[in-house]
Amino acid sequence: MSTEEVRTHSALHVLKGAVQKTLGASLTTSTFARGGHGRLTVRFDRSPSLEEEAEIERLTNQKVAEGVEMIEFEMEKEEAEAHFGDTIYDLFPIPPEVTRLKIVRIADWNVNCCAERHVENTSLIGKIRLGKIRFRNSRKEIEMDFDLAS
Repeated sequence: MSTEEVRTHSALHVLKGAVQKTLGASLTTSTFARGGHGRLTVRFDRSPSLEEEAEIERLTNQKVAEGVEMIEFEMEKEEAEAHFGDTIYDLFPIPPEVTRLKIVRIADWNVNCCAERHVENTSLIGKIRLGKIRFRNSRKEIEMDFDLAS
């Protein structure tokens, strides 16, 4: 994974936290991060307002500017579930034979089960700009495109 891909993937976690804080939506169905572009797909029942979109971008970049540590660690699956609950999972299946999980945590912001690499702190991501945001009523999902500023 290139440095730019690590930054872009890390941005997904920061964006997830902002979406959770702004909309109360916690489950993402899929994510995409390649180069300096990404997409976060969130299960939600309506399109966000323009004010909510602006707040998501503001909170995302505020967390980036704070330079908060992104902590990676491993835990037994049962222990992680007992400690964090279902909030560590997106809507992708974890195979039943998996007994140990890699967790990434941004304190008071986002915690997720994730096997990818991440930056050490959020300031290394750089500015995030939201792009096209689409609401898919038939699937009750919001797709949020974003780019990292050069």
